[in-house]
Amino acid sequence: MRNLVLSCLLLPLIGLQSCKNEEKQKEAEAAKAEGEKIVSTQCYQALYEKDTIQLKLNTLKNGKLTGNMIMKVAPSTVRTGEIAGEFHGDTLFADYTFKDLASKDKTFKNPMAFLKRNNQLILGNGTMQTTMGVTYLVKDKPIDFDSVKYKFDSAECAGE
Repeated sequence: MRNLVLSCLLLPLIGLQSCKNEEKQKEAEAAKAEGEKIVSTQCYQALYEKDTIQLKLNTLKNGKLTGNMIMKVAPSTVRTGEIAGEFHGDTLFADYTFKDLASKDKTFKNPMAFLKRNNQLILGNGTMQTTMGVTYLVKDKPIDFDSVKYKFDSAECAGE
C-alpha cells in the first residue's frame, strides 16, 4: 500500500518537471529566434578584371551576420553559397559554404576575413590550414588587406 501511495505521488511530480523542461526549452528557442531576426541588410560588389563577386549580408539582432555570395571568377565556373560570421573589431571573420557549378554534388567551406575600411569591405589574403577536414585561417599569421584583388563597394540589393 505504501509503494502505491509513493507511486501516486511521484507520477504528478514527474509530469510537472516535464512541463517545466518544455517551458524552458520553448523560452530558449524563442530567445534564439529573437536573436536571429534580421535588423539590416547590406549588399556589396567587387570587380577585378573579368571577376565579379556579389555579397549580401544580413545583420542579425544578436550581432552575427548571414547572407549569400556569388563568385564569378574567370576562367572558373560560378560559385554560389552562404556566408556566416561576425565582426571582431573592424574585421569580419566568416565561413563561406558554397557549391561550384562544375561539381554540383560537392560542398566546399572556406574561411574568409573582410576588413571594413570606410565604406568598403576588403577581402584579405591569409594563411589557411586544414586539420581533420576543417579549413581555417592560421591565428599566428597576419592577414594581408593591402595587396588584394577584391574590394567590395556598396551596391543595390537585387530584388529589393
